[in-house]
Amino acid sequence: MSTHPDTRTEALDVRRFWEGLGLPGLVDVHTHFMPERVLRKVWAYFDALGPLTGGVEWPITYRKEEGERAALLREFGVRGFTAMLYPHKPGMARWLNGWAADFARRTPDCLHTATLFPEPGVADYVRDAVAAGARVFKAHVQVGAYDPADASLDEAWGLLAEAGVPVVVHCGSGPAPGKHTGPGPVARVLARHPRLRLIVAHLGMPEYEDFLDLAERYGEVRLDTTMAFTDFSERMMPFPRRALPRLAALGDRVLLGSDFPNIPYPYAHQLHALERLGLGDGWLRAVCHDNAARLFALPD
Repeated sequence: MSTHPDTRTEALDVRRFWEGLGLPGLVDVHTHFMPERVLRKVWAYFDALGPLTGGVEWPITYRKEEGERAALLREFGVRGFTAMLYPHKPGMARWLNGWAADFARRTPDCLHTATLFPEPGVADYVRDAVAAGARVFKAHVQVGAYDPADASLDEAWGLLAEAGVPVVVHCGSGPAPGKHTGPGPVARVLARHPRLRLIVAHLGMPEYEDFLDLAERYGEVRLDTTMAFTDFSERMMPFPRRALPRLAALGDRVLLGSDFPNIPYPYAHQLHALERLGLGDGWLRAVCHDNAARLFALPD
């Protein structure tokens, strides 16, 4: 599979997919926009085959300038997307949130995204971000190397639960485990904040069934499809086919995610990977558009 698709041809492919389902477009809850110098460091990390990629070759398919990336998502027909950004050390989150607020102002189809880190003042800047209109947060347990159940985050989780603002959290142990990845730390957060709207990134890869357990236990837990079922992920961390009926039953709480632009294959491949599961057009419509459109109250 080429990692450098003809974008015009691919856009037609993506549009045929959602038009065939009778949808007005797609909503992608897991796309990355961040300050250019930060994103280029992320790309350099993928290029270097670091431990957080599991040492796996990971070519970046959409290594383009910011404006080109946003325009390409629109060409694909993505009517709502996110700016998943995340700190790896104290002192970064507030600055990233300022950048993301400005990006949301100049990119109206991007859901205003914010982030957090266990540090003094985290509740204050989370409160500020929510007041400024943040509609979704990103927490990256693997990259940040922190325990999401750390006491310093407790007030922030409570604020987000009370506000009903969803949090996309990378807490599974793929592509490489971290000290605080896996279902246990997140389960402790949910035990204290059962109304927290957590969206588990990558379906919790590779602890898929453990995170399905959490989604079945907590009605506000959702899962995003980012990289799941693609040829790339299935080679390393296959989804257990015995769990597909459980995923189908949670069809109103599964959301499309892609990891654009940091994916090692064309965007359309994620969509076709979901399609070939055979869970039906109703499931695909809900996952690829309707669930997120309802969660974020997007206009018809």
